[in-house]
Parts: sequence; C-alpha cells; structure tokens
Amino acid sequence: MKKGKGLIILLAVVAVLVLAGIRINNRMVSLDEEVTQAWSNVENVYQRRADLIPNLVATVKGYAEHESKTLQDVIEARTKATSINIDAENMTAQDLEEFQKAQSEVGGALGRLIAIGESYPDLKANQNFLELQTQLEGTENRIAVERRNFNEVARAYNTYIRKFPNSLFAGILNFDKKPYFEAEEGSEKAPKVEF
Repeated sequence: MKKGKGLIILLAVVAVLVLAGIRINNRMVSLDEEVTQAWSNVENVYQRRADLIPNLVATVKGYAEHESKTLQDVIEARTKATSINIDAENMTAQDLEEFQKAQSEVGGALGRLIAIGESYPDLKANQNFLELQTQLEGTENRIAVERRNFNEVARAYNTYIRKFPNSLFAGILNFDKKPYFEAEEGSEKAPKVEF
C-alpha cells in the first residue's frame, strides 16, 4: 500500500513539473514572438524612410545638381542600410550594432541633404520637398517609437527567461537573451553651440 502511495505522489510531482514546463515554454514562445513582431515594426519604419529617400534625392537633384557628393552619400548610405538583414530569432548585439550604425549613417546623410534646402530658396519653397521633409520627420518619430517599443518587449522577454525557474527551461530550450537598441556613442554629451 505504501509503495502505491509513493508512486502516486511521484507521478503527481512529475505531472506538476511537466505542466509547469509547458506553461513556461508557452510563455517564452509568446514573448519571443512579441520580440519578433516588434523587430518587424522597427524594420518597417526604417524601410519607410528608405522608400522616401529616392524621391527626396530626385527633388533635391533638380535644384542642386552640383551637390552630387551629398546626393551620392545619401544613396550609398541607403544602399548599405537596406542590405543589412537581421533574423529576429538569432539576433545578436553585434548584428544590432551594425544595423544601428548603418541607420545612423543614413540619418547623418539625410541631415546633410535637408540642410542643402536651406541654401536653395527655390528648393526650400518646393511643395514636394516640403511634403517629403514632413514625411521624413514623421518617419523619424515613428522610428524612435518603434525602437522604444522593441526595447520594452525585449526587456520583458529577457527578464522572463532570466528568472528562476524559467532560466532552467530557457537554457534547455535555447531561448537566448535579445539585444537592445542603445544610444549612439557620444549622445550623452550636449552638442556644443557656438555663434
């Protein structure tokens, strides 16, 4: 009789552990999918920015032909940035850093391109240029929002997989920590403004 009770208790403990493992696994899968979706949203807004660039370059080109170096810089930065593909499932901090660096180069080149508009009153007054500039500003805001959302979702996922006993299952089931978007180097210092 005692042997039968011991077996029942053992089976009950095993069943509880299996059910807990299933619950933890399912939660990790859900959080991982949220990270993948958030990454897709980030890529989407960066793609929107990349899609605006050819129209902006074409508009500026019509007014500022001799600014070809700046136009070429924008095109090259866009090409480099759009060639970087990251798999959200296997994303590493190095992948994200490379992506972020390429996107920063696009942002810098676009900033120089927009600044050209200040030197050309006709361009500055061009309705198409103004609309593209407005769309680009809106896209930059969306990028900031989606990057923040990605970091929040990645933080929730990382926290969950690192807590005990979840960390045991995460290790066994290969759920790895996701990287975060980080501020650019030097962004902690206020820019120096001189008149």
